Amino acid sequence: MTVRQVRPRLLLMQIRQTQQTRDEEWRSFARFCGLAVSQIGILNLFDTPEFGPDVLAGYDGLLVGGSSEASVLEPENYPFIEPAMVLLRHCIEVRLPVFCSCFGHQLAVRALGGRVIRDQVDFEMGTPAIRLTEAAAQDPLYHDMPDGFAAVSVHRERATEVPDGCTLLAYTQPCIHAFKVDGAPFWTTQFHPEVDKPVLVERLTQFAHHYTDGDEHLQQVLCAAQETPLSNDLLRRFVERVVLAPANGPEDTIQGTAGAMR
Repeated sequence: MTVRQVRPRLLLMQIRQTQQTRDEEWRSFARFCGLAVSQIGILNLFDTPEFGPDVLAGYDGLLVGGSSEASVLEPENYPFIEPAMVLLRHCIEVRLPVFCSCFGHQLAVRALGGRVIRDQVDFEMGTPAIRLTEAAAQDPLYHDMPDGFAAVSVHRERATEVPDGCTLLAYTQPCIHAFKVDGAPFWTTQFHPEVDKPVLVERLTQFAHHYTDGDEHLQQVLCAAQETPLSNDLLRRFVERVVLAPANGPEDTIQGTAGAMR
């Protein structure tokens, strides 16, 4: 994977508390974006719960990561939820390229007026096959992705519908997995394109008490996990096909698909 030594520069909005996971997520995003870690700045919301659009100055795009320590359903407990949603809406207004993963996906759903629910049992965990909608065939990131690609997905909360003004791109039977904001370079995934199988093993082991029912359950999930090279490649596509694309370029190629599989 080629690493660029100059622009672009991206800002990673992190929602992580432990230093180990902060560092791992930062390096994973850089790796799969095809960038040096020095090209990705960090805004950690636990450290900086209050902020405005000025945090985007000097950046060519925004990445939003996952979280096992916060919930978009509890803004009263996490004061950074509201300013984070305001920032996402601002990015849409100014057409700054955005890619949101997992927690970021749920944050975008709430920011755009959609609904997120919490699963107490039988939630998605592992590397499920991600199905594509017809609209994906016209999307800059997904048009050459095969249907049923594997991706890391571990979450207890999920969106029940695509927000108004957005197009569904990918899904599993229980879950909306990816959408794009119509007319803006803004993508989300419930799955983790920044996480591969080795990181899944490490992270799920670390947070096993959040997601599994003991060591036997954990081992069942890890043994069933697959490699996920296609989903990991989405971040490189985002950088090359959107962030580095000319204004009014490939991000506007979806036309007439806003109602597809809502």
